[in-house]
Amino acid sequence: MSQDSTTVPETARKLSGRRRREIVAVLLFSGGPIFESSIPLSVFGIDRQDAGVPRYRLLVCAGEDVPLRTTGGLELTAPYGLEALSRAGTVVVPAWRSITQPPPAAALDALRRAHEEGARIVGLCTGAFVLAAAGLLDGRPATTHWMYAPTLAKRYPSVHVDPRELFVDDGDVLTSAGTAAGIDLCLHIVRTDHGADAAGALARRLVVPPRRSGGQERYLDRSLPEEIGADPLAEVVAWALEHLHEQFDVETLAARAYMSRRTFDRRFRSLTGSAPLQWLITQRVLQAQRLLETSDYSVDEVAGRCGFRSPVALRGHFRRQLGSSPAAYRAAYRARRPQGGTVDRPERGERADRAERGDRFDRPEPVEPRAGEPSLMAMRRTALAASHAMTGAPLGAAPPHSGHIGHMPGHGGGPGANAADPGKPESDLYTPRLPGQRERPVG
Repeated sequence: MSQDSTTVPETARKLSGRRRREIVAVLLFSGGPIFESSIPLSVFGIDRQDAGVPRYRLLVCAGEDVPLRTTGGLELTAPYGLEALSRAGTVVVPAWRSITQPPPAAALDALRRAHEEGARIVGLCTGAFVLAAAGLLDGRPATTHWMYAPTLAKRYPSVHVDPRELFVDDGDVLTSAGTAAGIDLCLHIVRTDHGADAAGALARRLVVPPRRSGGQERYLDRSLPEEIGADPLAEVVAWALEHLHEQFDVETLAARAYMSRRTFDRRFRSLTGSAPLQWLITQRVLQAQRLLETSDYSVDEVAGRCGFRSPVALRGHFRRQLGSSPAAYRAAYRARRPQGGTVDRPERGERADRAERGDRFDRPEPVEPRAGEPSLMAMRRTALAASHAMTGAPLGAAPPHSGHIGHMPGHGGGPGANAADPGKPESDLYTPRLPGQRERPVG
């Protein structure tokens, strides 16, 4: 169950007698990055009862009998070992040092035993690889850092990897995307245990949104697993990336691979962890994003150079994935990176072209505004003046999704849209530089 769900699943089993729900064990390994490792320590290990945050009892445990070295050559000392996991109601694996190395067998056994005894198991970022190696993700939905999601899907085919979500809550097993998404999942756990007020109070102390909207699809690159280089599909993928300016669909790619559409979909999904249609639209939007950042092409020209059938198709997909229109994104990007101390503005010809066409692509979906939503002019001003701020606005309504690559009927807000401020850029930590696709995988 993902972050967008309105209900929280119940834990599958009751805790054994020796485990306590308020005890959180954090399992550390040598080589784990310090940022991810510090997230559960900060969330569950600091007494913030004065701010209305119920206290957890933290047990920091070493997952192996070696010095725990981390980022920058620092060496950590954990006060507990694997035996302490037997007392925890929640076990968090914040990271794993290498997605190519198997985790220690003793640590995997301890995780399986904790799960059997009813403990909630949490994997942050690459910690999902440890949970998968223990077999705890078999047949379950899960996520991890978008960069490693294809590898997780390929290495553990029984895991239903969703690279779009910030976190996935499947009841007694939870996983998060990379880095900062670990904060989102830890806040979700506090919200599940103690309610929205406690999670909100903690979020204020951490100076982060209590519930970040959207998913990690906006950060997705054109990443594919390293193993693709030896796969026959590699040539087809390379051709697609070189010809994004042309209009072609998945049937074209299947024909180039000499496969039926059904076989191609299955092979592509097993290789990359995503459906080919989803991946191809992502690449077109990513290319559009780059052109908006680096060129003076009008939005209509950008649409043509990225293989979209029309500017309307580009605007719909772009808004779905990045939460703003192409024009608003360009304005926000240029405001965030002024040249010569001034904010670049669209060329006169482009402004005249917009006015002549009655261009509406930086307006929200034509529906009744929600209470408290700012006016269009306020959204434009915010996009230019507050470009460094981080958004936490609720999502807009999703537009219909076309089955053809270049066609998008209608345009407006989407799952990634920021309804309160569609043109507002985010901080560098959450900047939507590498988009993805929110469409559920087909088949």
